[in-house]
Amino acid sequence: MAQFTVYANPNSSTRSAYPYLLDIQSDLLDDLRTTVVIPLSPLRLAGKAAISRLCPVLEIYGEPYVALTQQLAAVDRKTLGKTICDLGRYRSDIIAAVDFIISGI
Repeated sequence: MAQFTVYANPNSSTRSAYPYLLDIQSDLLDDLRTTVVIPLSPLRLAGKAAISRLCPVLEIYGEPYVALTQQLAAVDRKTLGKTICDLGRYRSDIIAAVDFIISGI
């Protein structure tokens, strides 16, 4: 599993609001059973509720999604859906959002 990989959300009860999960955990921790993910929501659903620094907008196949960093969670790697894409190009924005939630800076 690679850091900044996007997976399909396998949970049918939350999939419409959060169709994708962004894996943000370091590749150095691949041996752990769990990984830390940020749910991604379509921009049209998140709207103005998203705080730009905390919730960067990331593009997947031409569509904007909001990274809901305040909802990050650990999930069992076995439960992740299929691999969708890599968002490594947004590395700086994603790390800044995680730093913001921890330090407020």
